[in-house]
Amino acid sequence: MEKDDMKITDIKTFAVDCFRTNWVFVKVYTDEGISGVGEATLEYKEKALIGAVEHIREVLVGQNPLNVEKHFHDIYRDAYWRGGAVLMSALSAVEMALWDILGKSLGVPVYQLLGGKMRDEVRIYVNGWFAGAKTPEQFAEKAKIAVQRGVTAMKWDPFGKAYLEISNRDLDTALRCVAAVREAVGDQVDLLIEGHGRFNVPTGIKIAKELEPFHPMLFEEPTPPDNLEALRAVREKSPVAISAGERLYTLKDFKELFETRAADFIQPDVSHAGGIMELKKIAAMAETYYIPFAPHNPSGPVACAATLQLAACTANFSILEIMYSDVEWRRDVTNEKLSYHDGFIRIPDGPGLGIEINEEACLEHPYQPHTLRHYTGALTDIRPAKTEFYF
Repeated sequence: MEKDDMKITDIKTFAVDCFRTNWVFVKVYTDEGISGVGEATLEYKEKALIGAVEHIREVLVGQNPLNVEKHFHDIYRDAYWRGGAVLMSALSAVEMALWDILGKSLGVPVYQLLGGKMRDEVRIYVNGWFAGAKTPEQFAEKAKIAVQRGVTAMKWDPFGKAYLEISNRDLDTALRCVAAVREAVGDQVDLLIEGHGRFNVPTGIKIAKELEPFHPMLFEEPTPPDNLEALRAVREKSPVAISAGERLYTLKDFKELFETRAADFIQPDVSHAGGIMELKKIAAMAETYYIPFAPHNPSGPVACAATLQLAACTANFSILEIMYSDVEWRRDVTNEKLSYHDGFIRIPDGPGLGIEINEEACLEHPYQPHTLRHYTGALTDIRPAKTEFYF
């Protein structure tokens, strides 16, 4: 059978509990025995997401999986209600899986199909290193441990349960936390401060100015994501770099961000903003503005594998987010093998995305309901008591 005659026979989803949310893996099967995997992890909206994947399945079964761009275009077009987190996350995962199939069918990594490798490894910053910390002193101790493991950049949200505004007392606590971490790690480690879209414009500006003495690499998402003019208003008066983009879902959203000049770093997520090719296009747009590309990547192993393919072949790729530790069964649900040293992750060279899921292991950790922690004061409860480093 010629590759041009390959047909999709099925698409399945696997929702896997991972303590703070559920990973949602998508697997596309073909009549040639080549399968592809993608990840659609959309925090806290898994049931809607699985339904969206089922709609895509109805369209794609019987189709040639190698026509990746055509399938993406037609599904996006025919949704009528374009964009949105649920549809785009479902489509992103399927798109990843189709690239995985294409790479496997040709025996090459996906980055080879997107222009070839520009780098062998990529610098990372870690998230989740602070699990369980509550006081500035506890954050400082956990930061020291991360640096001892070779970490050179770390991100966290020190703002408790604040929303729109923050009291002077809570802001003081947040700044003491930043100060304690800066003192603990020294001047050679980059600090990235997460805002989670919490603040109104004057509060965002105030916090940005208060952060300046600590020389952060960036202040992420100071304002809610649905008004880029507000983000620009903060950026215009901020003495530190502003980043955003994890909650923008289409190429058109990023066009507005660039034209508004609202951010210094962009952080699209491969599981939400359309998948591999859409992120490649977003990065190319950013390159024309000399804006660094630093994808959002706090989810599961398949999304990480896809983002590493982009890290290999994208000129303006700056730094990669990665979770510092995870549930112990992360090692079981895929064959992920990350090579880490001195703050860098090596780009895998296997065909396709270079990763497979273990369906049986996924089924051993079924969906569990989880709720948003950002405004409850439980944000640092990001990992269970038994946690493993996975790189």
